[in-house]
Amino acid sequence: EPFERSTRAARKNETLQETKTRFLLFEGATDRGCQIQLHRADTLQQCGFNASLPLVMIIHGWSVDGLLEDWIWQMVAALKSQLARPVNVALADWISLAQNHYAVAVRNTRLVGQEVAAILRWLEESAPFSRSNVHLIGYSLGAHVSGFAGSYIGGKHKIGRITGLDAAGPMFEGASPNDRLSPDDANFVDAIHTFTREHMGLSVGIKEPVAHYDFYPNGGSFQPGCHFLDLYKHITKHGLNAFTQTIKCAHERSVHLFIDSLEHPNLQSTAYLCSGMDSFSQGLCLDCKKGRCNTLGYHVRQGGQSKKSKQLFLVTRAQAPFKVYHYQFKIQFLNQIEKPVEPTFTMSLLGTDLEIQKIPITLGEGITSNKTYSFLITLDSDIGELLKIKFKWENSAVWANVWNTVQTIIPWGRGPLYSGLVLKNIRVKAGETQKRMVFCSESMEDLQLHPTQEKTFVRCDVNSKKMKRKNR
Repeated sequence: EPFERSTRAARKNETLQETKTRFLLFEGATDRGCQIQLHRADTLQQCGFNASLPLVMIIHGWSVDGLLEDWIWQMVAALKSQLARPVNVALADWISLAQNHYAVAVRNTRLVGQEVAAILRWLEESAPFSRSNVHLIGYSLGAHVSGFAGSYIGGKHKIGRITGLDAAGPMFEGASPNDRLSPDDANFVDAIHTFTREHMGLSVGIKEPVAHYDFYPNGGSFQPGCHFLDLYKHITKHGLNAFTQTIKCAHERSVHLFIDSLEHPNLQSTAYLCSGMDSFSQGLCLDCKKGRCNTLGYHVRQGGQSKKSKQLFLVTRAQAPFKVYHYQFKIQFLNQIEKPVEPTFTMSLLGTDLEIQKIPITLGEGITSNKTYSFLITLDSDIGELLKIKFKWENSAVWANVWNTVQTIIPWGRGPLYSGLVLKNIRVKAGETQKRMVFCSESMEDLQLHPTQEKTFVRCDVNSKKMKRKNR
């Protein structure tokens, strides 16, 4: 062990003369790269490296078949064609070291990290270039390679940014920060977790936070559109490789979410600080005050990071563009009910730009007296400003007979009445605009909602004297 440590230290400090990793620079969105070689300044000139521009370096992960994956060229094209400010785009091709048994590839991540660090140090020495202008984007094992590059580079200053795209879990989960990607590895580290579902005690992607901002789309464990029910779609596209594609789908979703942030600059996904997906599903976390929300992907806001990781959650669509619009709804039934009832509701939302019909509402538990129910609704399209809500009790007419046997007492009534549910108002918060709204029943004289009935709610000001008078 002491021998291993001293060898590692010596290897870290020595100047590499050549690397096993190939470093390719891309001049255009469609070319296949020009190789930069360590200590060969002429290759920088030949490949068109521009020292006055930032450098974005893509680092792939473990390889089963020894081929560079298609997403790499998609990301190169997006970085070269979609940014307002141009950047140098490079690829750390370590396929010869990545195409091994997984455990061997894991061991090789440190060596590749050293080689990435060596070429970045050399760039600083051979051109007027600063490591603070470097952004490493590492997928799976490549995320940890990026972390090792950040720790091996040495000196007083850190690499500018590292993005970990579903950083690999096996052999890294629970490891010390020195042995995996961590917030210490760059001035700013962001990570997207998309496949943390455990199987036999292991998950493909790392669960624990590894960055300043850790994003967990759809909770991070799995992704919409990646279930085995979607296997037949993958069979038509990928043939016999469909099973691999289905398993890889959620892991690689991190990459496509990142590419999506480049390709759809007007549809940036917002994520929100939250303790977990359960709270997020209740709409309890749609707050942007004091840095509690951030943008997923390339255009993330980098300011104000603390030593403690911020864990952010969001919902996405099953395909690009992935952005959804998050809304929290709060409803309160005023009835005093002896036994909890479990009706089914739908909501139709009318906005200035669009109307969305019959969204199913799941309260997750029976309705009881004077309790506020909070839930999250996500919309694939921007409806504009919300103007009107239609709230419907969807249960069949059979429910009407059942309901007639359920005794409810209206708080301001003079005695027990057989009646519908009393829903006074609906409170809404839009995550993306941070706007709060209150909707009151269009007919304040009849507040009761009966089975199969639909009621319309319109914008109102619950603080106005008029409203207070009507509700007494």
